[in-house]
Amino acid sequence: MGLTRQYLRYEPAALFGLVASARAGVAFVALRGERGRYVAVPACEHVFVWDTRKGEKILILKGLKQEVSCLCPSPDGLHLAVGYEDGAIRVFNLLSGESTITFNGHRAAVTALQYDHLGGRLVSGSKDTEVIVWDVINESGLYRLRGHKDVITQVLFLKEKNLLVTCAKDTLVKWWDLDTQHCFKTLVGHRAEVWGMALLSKEKRLITGSADSELRVWDLTYIQEVKDPDEPESKKSKGSSSPGAEEDTEEDETLELDEHPEERIVKCSKVGSIMREGRDRVVTLGTDRMGKFLACHGTDAVLEVFSVLSEEEIQKKLEKKMKKARKKAKQNSEEEPERSVELSLQEEIQRVTNVKASSKIKSFDLILSPKGELKMVLLLQNNVIELYNLDLSAQVPQAVRVSRITIGGHRSDVRTLAFSSDNIAILSAAAESVKIWNRATLQCIRTMECEYALCSLFVPGDRQVIIGTKTGKLQLYDLASGSLIETLDAHDGAVWSIALSPDQHGFVTGGADKCVKFWEFELVKDESSVQKRLSMKHVRILQLDEDVLCVRYSPNQKLLAVSLLDCTVKVFYVDTLKFFLSLYGHKLPVLCMDICYDGTLIATGSADRNVKIWGLDFGDCHRSLFAHDDSVMYLQFVPKSHLFFTAGKDSKVKQWDADKFEHVQTLEGHHQEVWCLALSPNGDYVVSASHDKSLRLWERTREPLILEEEREMEREAEYEESVAKEEQPVVAGERQGETGLAGKKTIETIKAAERIMEAIELYREEMAKLKEHNAICKAAGKEVPFPVNPILRAYGNIAPSAYVLEVFKKVKSSELEESLLVLPFSYVPDLLRLFNEYIQLGADVELLCRALLFLLKIHFGQITGNQMLVTVIENLKKTTISRVSEARDVLGFNMAGLQFLKREIEAKDEVTFFADATERFEEKKRKRKKKEKMVLAVL
Repeated sequence: MGLTRQYLRYEPAALFGLVASARAGVAFVALRGERGRYVAVPACEHVFVWDTRKGEKILILKGLKQEVSCLCPSPDGLHLAVGYEDGAIRVFNLLSGESTITFNGHRAAVTALQYDHLGGRLVSGSKDTEVIVWDVINESGLYRLRGHKDVITQVLFLKEKNLLVTCAKDTLVKWWDLDTQHCFKTLVGHRAEVWGMALLSKEKRLITGSADSELRVWDLTYIQEVKDPDEPESKKSKGSSSPGAEEDTEEDETLELDEHPEERIVKCSKVGSIMREGRDRVVTLGTDRMGKFLACHGTDAVLEVFSVLSEEEIQKKLEKKMKKARKKAKQNSEEEPERSVELSLQEEIQRVTNVKASSKIKSFDLILSPKGELKMVLLLQNNVIELYNLDLSAQVPQAVRVSRITIGGHRSDVRTLAFSSDNIAILSAAAESVKIWNRATLQCIRTMECEYALCSLFVPGDRQVIIGTKTGKLQLYDLASGSLIETLDAHDGAVWSIALSPDQHGFVTGGADKCVKFWEFELVKDESSVQKRLSMKHVRILQLDEDVLCVRYSPNQKLLAVSLLDCTVKVFYVDTLKFFLSLYGHKLPVLCMDICYDGTLIATGSADRNVKIWGLDFGDCHRSLFAHDDSVMYLQFVPKSHLFFTAGKDSKVKQWDADKFEHVQTLEGHHQEVWCLALSPNGDYVVSASHDKSLRLWERTREPLILEEEREMEREAEYEESVAKEEQPVVAGERQGETGLAGKKTIETIKAAERIMEAIELYREEMAKLKEHNAICKAAGKEVPFPVNPILRAYGNIAPSAYVLEVFKKVKSSELEESLLVLPFSYVPDLLRLFNEYIQLGADVELLCRALLFLLKIHFGQITGNQMLVTVIENLKKTTISRVSEARDVLGFNMAGLQFLKREIEAKDEVTFFADATERFEEKKRKRKKKEKMVLAVL
């Protein structure tokens, strides 16, 4: 057997150039006891927490592979729930930055998250049209709610009632009773998708935003509130406390699909609309935590802010109106207008101001500071976070921008990258600026304004850089001063490619004007200073029949490869510009290519998704590789080797071997199209830029990469993905209705079930061995040493039954039900006997009762039909009732004790508070008397 070629693995080293992804929302988070200063934003698969005052990143909540799709901070400010593209939800602790809980239930991206007012429950909505309620404290799913037919856009808990409101792209708003877990009301008053909603006025008003410029306002009346014990049942269901409810009865009938009177927990009546200035759809609609301010924005750059009057303010306004009406009535000698005075909707919800951001708004968050200022954070489409303050005490409140986080990235997609010759500096250029980054610290050390950049290079010596632009210009920048030295009109169309000559005396450019131009560096006298400065001199031109897309020199500078729009690559002699070879075979234009260090091979990447490897001696195609699932955007050889990297529109970066024609490694991380990449001159680093606005650095490790193992890992990953996509197991006797189990089958739940099965099998083996050992001892008439299982020895010589409990306790709380669901029934009898044993000992009563009740639910028929299990179930009945009542007593005692301590502390605090108030009052009295004496003395 021959020696296998050894490759070295490239690992992700850093993600930089990204301020925030526009995919999910932005949220204020409470850190270090401060609210309104720190904001959490999505950043591809991570979440960044920025200090808006200093413009610094202070915390990174690290994700796995999937992109963040939703954020929601907990009411206590200590946790942040993060929803991902694959349907997972992770709850992070903001103090430690660690992920404490993971929930797996959705089959598609999470689109909405909301905590209840105590932070004990979390509700999530997804692209899979389902809503799941999670128990955060017990770290498990409660139930799944089905009913919507399209993507869920918003979910809201009601504080006072155990109700949930959800809206979706299916134009419906649904009300769910969480006690009975069913939908009792559906609002169908919308003509298009419902994109957002908010609850106002102590949850007595609902506002919904749709695809038009109308914000629809609904009055909510909770039927239980207006029930009179003497009233007959027929009247109770018709009761309403909202003004004008009688007139809206006919409209209500059309709005309600569920017409059962006993199910009418809440009554909705449309009271009107607030008109937005934007003509497009609502993107985000939200309120501050107190519900005093409402804001919304469309697909433009304007945030519209409204203030919501409280009940006291409404009462004051009504009194003023009544006074005016009475005055008018007196003047006109009319009767007092008691009934005709009422506030219009526009008076109750008043427009405060419009905030114009610097670019399109993607999401926002509001917070009312203790000083009475309204703070607004805006996440913009162009990789920027802006913070605005609104002074509410002003006569005409105007929003003032107080901070803007921009330094960490480009405003648009990076289209070109380059490494300096010392491997230290990285150049990235986009449509508006060129940035120079320090590779070690990932800090941006220079930002220079430019035109739309398409290609770039470091001038030998690394003191200047050249940028080729979309308008056909070449721009020369000095890095020390960060200034533009010179601009030349190089081509009549876009400069698509630039390549440094191997002798480093000049470079070549190819453009959309069908020309290849040769340039040399020269020193010219600068008018403003005595010293000479670097310049570029045009020396030769090669005219071609098609647009030039890419140019590359061979390392010996004898040949020049030119990629044309006619899908061919033409090779010319550099000295005479005579034609040498034509490489044809691609079905679509060649977008990128490179020549290896010894000049023997040229690799070409095309929009037809293929990479072809050619010999430069005869122009023969050695191999065609299907490289990416979309266009190949960039290709570069690793220095001093025949390995090369490709970047594709399928969001992947791949490494290939040009000698063996093998795929070596895939670098996964980007979530959208990868536009370009660059390799450091020593080959240790790869940097790539993507449409997701991120730059990623990959580092070559010393770890060898074995291709067989790599393929095996890929197959395993495919299997794990297929497991998640399989049909979910069905619970016997449970019909597919509105509700279902919260969890879903994943590779983790299958592994957990396998671990439980292995533990029970070990328990069975050990019990059989023990029986056998006892028989041997009895026959021998003396004690024979019993061989201990090595697994049990590792756990400290515990009993086999205790080992099963240890394994059971290690199953994640959120995966317990799904793990038991895939457990075969043959293991259940043993498990029930063990549960009986554990509960008698009083170990983990809560966990065991939860598992026991679930097993009884899913295997009810088989358990009740099994005569062997009758005694086990009887024993379990006795032990569970006694142990659960004991646990309840302990809990009740502890609760009573805590409440007593709370009352004691409150009583003490009240005493000290009043003592302080008395002292302050006395001090004021003394000061006033002193002042009076001084005034008298003066008089």
